[in-house]
Amino acid sequence: MGAIKMNNKFIIIIIFSLISLFFLESIIAISPSGGEIIGIKNETAPSGSPTSAQAVAGNVTELNIFGFSTTQTWQGYFGNISGTIQLADGSGRAMYNWSATNPEGEVFASLNDSLIWTNLACFNFSSDGSFTDDSLQSGNTSLYGMNLTQLESDFGIEPNDVDGVNETFIFQDHPLFYVNNLMFSQGECRNTRIYNSTGQGAFDEVLLYSPDNRAVVFASILRDNAIGFDGREYDFEMLVLEDGHGEDVSTSTYYFYLELE
Repeated sequence: MGAIKMNNKFIIIIIFSLISLFFLESIIAISPSGGEIIGIKNETAPSGSPTSAQAVAGNVTELNIFGFSTTQTWQGYFGNISGTIQLADGSGRAMYNWSATNPEGEVFASLNDSLIWTNLACFNFSSDGSFTDDSLQSGNTSLYGMNLTQLESDFGIEPNDVDGVNETFIFQDHPLFYVNNLMFSQGECRNTRIYNSTGQGAFDEVLLYSPDNRAVVFASILRDNAIGFDGREYDFEMLVLEDGHGEDVSTSTYYFYLELE
């Protein structure tokens, strides 16, 4: 009888341990949430005015011409973040909250409106593109997901385009950050640095990949009131892919997520 009681007690301990682990996992896995967009202003670069040169019959004239073209590959977003870190139930009823006056964390953009964050990884230009299981790479680098060739093809980018993905996202030593409790160490993923008003890279943006959604995720690491490209203060700047090549005049819908720390 004593042995039976001990066995029952041992089983109860195991059950409670499993329950505790279940709840612990539920508590720890804090995912980014959808971000509400407030106020939108769209602008693009103006067309340059033409200059002239006189043509004289019989002359040959050397000309050095400078100009620019607006990219047909990228859309830029920038702005500020406001929000709250809260303690709430499943219905969003807050027990307590803390205003994020100096926001830290990341803002994410993706073409997917229901991202699964569990196995998020660095985007890998050399992935094999087979879309087999990438779950063991969580917080590291995708091995089997979308690769550079597939991504650029989806957006009409030619291999020799100067504003392609591999010309934009390189390894530029981004700071350490966390997403859904997955750690991305300093410089682990490909990233780009978006300019401030002096043309220096002030905002880190990291290229990520969700294997469960087969989705590219653009992640901008927040900076509090940093000087942006136009001399004003912002919390983030980021680029996202958009195909504007040839006769393609359709638009892309990006969904924004926010993780505050």
